[in-house]
Amino acid sequence: MAAASSARPPDCGWRSPPWPLSARGGTARELRALLGTADREAGPVVTAAARELALTGALGVATRVWSRVPVSDAYREALPDVRFDDGLDPGAVDAWVREATGGLIEALPLEITAETLLALVNVLVLKARWEKPFEGWLTRDRPFTDASGTTRPVPTMTKGVPLADVWAVDGTYVVELRCTGGEGGGDGARVRFVLGEPGASAGQVLPAGWADRAAGTPPETDLVTIALPRLTLRTRITVTGQLPALGVRLATSDAADFSGLSPLPLTISDVVQEAVLKVAEEGVEAAAVTVVAMRAGSAAPPPQRVLHLAFDRPFGIVVLPADTDVPLFAAWQADTPSGPAHT
Repeated sequence: MAAASSARPPDCGWRSPPWPLSARGGTARELRALLGTADREAGPVVTAAARELALTGALGVATRVWSRVPVSDAYREALPDVRFDDGLDPGAVDAWVREATGGLIEALPLEITAETLLALVNVLVLKARWEKPFEGWLTRDRPFTDASGTTRPVPTMTKGVPLADVWAVDGTYVVELRCTGGEGGGDGARVRFVLGEPGASAGQVLPAGWADRAAGTPPETDLVTIALPRLTLRTRITVTGQLPALGVRLATSDAADFSGLSPLPLTISDVVQEAVLKVAEEGVEAAAVTVVAMRAGSAAPPPQRVLHLAFDRPFGIVVLPADTDVPLFAAWQADTPSGPAHT
């Protein structure tokens, strides 16, 4: 999942990543406290989670490991769906990222240097059509006021939304749009657009996007319409510096124990994630690449009541799989939206 704000969703954006499987001792204890699993028991959890995500239509999940150091046979066998490559060619890694994301992300979001001994790269991609697309002829420029108070016209889509797909959580409105399952079948992903009171921060608004649906209050209206900007969001987050605040200190120190991965001492040097999210009339595209690098240790007749939700100020976006409310992507549109090409 890609998080573009300080609001922390469930699982902290880590949906059972493979690297805690290799942790041992105190390193494993810290990671288990954060992620719920580590050490040898993490293998089946990681594999099951990836396969569960793949059941969501139009969603692709892939993990690959490049290494300049020996990787234990037990680690490879514990991750049957992960491809392992001996060697670490930056050009090959970038080419794989580009292909795996369909060009949404052009290259790995960090530089591979001579000190980089291993890179574990995870890719999550969603390219899906809305079940009910926006009508392109209704899109027109409408004002959007960004977080700094500057107002500019941006291409804005409009349509009606079923009452069942709109609710409020503590004064924040949530609108859920469903995607089709795509050619591969399976239920489609869900995208929630979250609109708070004017001036509300990401931390105040975004959590409503993954809150229990049952906690929401239905709007007292007969019809809901929305005005939503076309947008392209791109974020890059360096997670490494945030790990100590989450209780993970050993993994990035020379005292790290990843002996389940390699007989050579390794420590995490960087954890970086880049995400891209595009929203347009026909559908949504989203991609996230997370890399863990290791170094050596050391329009109907008007009813009586109409609710019109204009996303004309900073708002949140949360992408969920078909079957759970654990976010795949979360983003905060604070600046004036830069829209994708008209679809």
